[in-house]
Amino acid sequence: MNLQQFRFVRETIRRDFNLTEAARMLYTSQPGVSKAIIEFEDELGIKIFERHGKRIKGLTKPGLAVSQVIDRIMREVDNLKKVSDEFARRDEGGLIIACTHTQARYLLPRVIPAFRRQFPKVHLSLAEGSPGQLAEMVLHEQADLAIATESLALTPGLATMPCYTWEHTVVVRPDHPLAELTSSEAKRLTLAQLAAYPLVTYDRAFTGRTTIDEVFASQGIHPDIVLEAIDADVIKTYVDVGLGIGIIAGVAYDPRRDSGLVGLPVGHLFGTHTTRVGIKAGVFLRDYVYTFIEMLSPALTRQVVLDAVQGVQE
Repeated sequence: MNLQQFRFVRETIRRDFNLTEAARMLYTSQPGVSKAIIEFEDELGIKIFERHGKRIKGLTKPGLAVSQVIDRIMREVDNLKKVSDEFARRDEGGLIIACTHTQARYLLPRVIPAFRRQFPKVHLSLAEGSPGQLAEMVLHEQADLAIATESLALTPGLATMPCYTWEHTVVVRPDHPLAELTSSEAKRLTLAQLAAYPLVTYDRAFTGRTTIDEVFASQGIHPDIVLEAIDADVIKTYVDVGLGIGIIAGVAYDPRRDSGLVGLPVGHLFGTHTTRVGIKAGVFLRDYVYTFIEMLSPALTRQVVLDAVQGVQE
């Protein structure tokens, strides 16, 4: 058996058992992948995949156990490469950050310039998606870390750590009745008052939307959500054209930048949320990754990250 066979099996699983897609990702031929897998099964004396004719349909029970061993082996192979890079090219390499639009737009601009000054030879990539997609990117080692509010802490195999807390903010046009509320009146703003107007807010997979729905439902209120979007800039745009009032993450509202809108903090209605950083358990992290995480939140020291990883079952 050899590493190439391991790669073929792993990629076939990742591509939902589509040999053509697996071959394309590995820059080889579909018959070559199929032949290598069959030879590997013969060598082990078990069937890894369930088949219907020539099509692979899924994993057998022993195949599931084999796939878990292969994942561990390939993770350590990747770790060896990272260890080599750490000592041969200490301050060079790449860092892929999987994040939501909110983090890319409002959090990372505060961090990336300082990181680049310290590590000018590290190439940065941002991969945006829903929290669920971000978790999958990290688990499949398509990204080094993920930053999101929803889902990460519930994903097996991920070590997650709190990065920062935030509350929702309602945004309205200056000519909207809610814009006339005093600061003390805004602190007493109710769900019923919000539900009196059409709402523009996040898609159900993003930025505390689950909490928004749950809070309204707990009071038996069914708001008229006229538009859902995945980022705050779009929400603010449609508030500005008069479609409704917006509910966004507080970090996405800046009175100077958003001078055409009025922001009303509503943490008393929807609570406090925690954005988390997630990394895959068992993966070797370059020194500059630890530095980046600590730049995100000074409380996330190298030891805190190591402790979080050790506390996760792979």
